Amino acid sequence: MIPLFKPSCGREEIKAVTEVLKSGWWGLGKKTEEFEEKFASYSGVKYAVSVTSATAALHLSLKVLDLAEGSEIITSPLTFVSTAFAAQYNNLKPVFADVQYDTLNIDPEDIRKKISKRTKAIIPVHFGGHICDMDKINDIAKEHGLFVIEDAAHAAGSSFNGKKSGSFGKFGCFSFHAVKNLATGDGGMITTNDKSAYERFKRLRWLGIDKSTFSRASGENYVWDYDVNEVGFKFHGNDILSSIGIVQLNKLDKANKKRREIFEKYNNAFKNIIEIPIWKEGIISACHNYVAKVDKREELIRFLASKNISAGVHYKPLYLHSVYSGVKAECPVSDNVWKKLVTLPIYPDMREEEIGAVISAVKSFYE
Repeated sequence: MIPLFKPSCGREEIKAVTEVLKSGWWGLGKKTEEFEEKFASYSGVKYAVSVTSATAALHLSLKVLDLAEGSEIITSPLTFVSTAFAAQYNNLKPVFADVQYDTLNIDPEDIRKKISKRTKAIIPVHFGGHICDMDKINDIAKEHGLFVIEDAAHAAGSSFNGKKSGSFGKFGCFSFHAVKNLATGDGGMITTNDKSAYERFKRLRWLGIDKSTFSRASGENYVWDYDVNEVGFKFHGNDILSSIGIVQLNKLDKANKKRREIFEKYNNAFKNIIEIPIWKEGIISACHNYVAKVDKREELIRFLASKNISAGVHYKPLYLHSVYSGVKAECPVSDNVWKKLVTLPIYPDMREEEIGAVISAVKSFYE
């Protein structure tokens, strides 16, 4: 079976993990600090904080804003449920703004329509690695005094006019889940230029403790004492995953280039058959997924399965899940477009015969 996604791993990752295992320090330590520093530099920001997931990154990003209970957070309905749950973890209310039909990214004009007196932040989701229209979104945020938190879970390595994802908002939130472009098995990162928030993130991810175990053990003598000045969470990264992350970061641009090549091969093959995804001017997408718009989607998915090819759907609008059964969301584009969406296999180590098999199968079904 050709999978939708597949992590890319070589000898370098195995060597890096082995070195950490032999070092005797597996937890939050110098490799995590190194990964954070390199990721911040790569993203064009001052600070990066390693956490357990993009979910944790979004959770903490809203936590440090100290918003009043019941404040509204505008986000996209075409995303993984973590994006909206992060608001609810903080006793905030997610409000869904519609998406643009072409990019599947949140529509700035609908954001404007959904703003109320209770709105405090916007979480744009860079769908598939295609960065949202951040110029318009930031203009709206500035006009209304709102915070912007980028959900860049799909977008490690994406850029817009030469500026990297995670550098457009107050905070950027990344995922390093096993199938992401930069994969460490699990994990995530928060990027920011705000030093005060950075220091608080470091405490909150480690249960509110003011000094990490590594920093207390780095001198000649172990210092046992520390203080806890607020309730925090067990959200910190570790040196095993960070050692993989450092290697993956070095490979990220090359891996994303391979994804774009596959993306373009699909587009060239399918342009007269189905509605192909696009990139807007100035965008260099990470091409995390390949999501086309098709007719007879369920029949196509079953047909591809019969050819040993995986296909999926990213995403059913969040307000259609049972957990949001009481939510009224006016998102006509999302209501329409999600019924056409199909995700086809794409990953850096995809062989030419696998790419050809996907193209041949889709063409066969429609022709």
